[in-house]
Amino acid sequence: ENAIKNGAPSILTISRKTAKSNRKISLKGLKKVPGKDLDEYPPAMFKEGGLGADVKPISPSDNRGSGSTTGHKLKIYPEDTKIQYKIIE
Repeated sequence: ENAIKNGAPSILTISRKTAKSNRKISLKGLKKVPGKDLDEYPPAMFKEGGLGADVKPISPSDNRGSGSTTGHKLKIYPEDTKIQYKIIE
């Protein structure tokens, strides 16, 4: 939410094939925080992820739960589908 408010795109392009490399790029040089996951926005599964991603330490359950939910909801869409990423609380 903060990343979008600070100018990160909310329209994202699905790119599962680049997720691993995007994650590696976005987390490069960042130190792990004990008891936390490093969460990136845009998420690694989107073309817009990777270099310049906003990364914050968050609880592992929040990170993995939101990642699982996103992956599950988007599994029906093919590569290069554009989606609007909205955070609903």
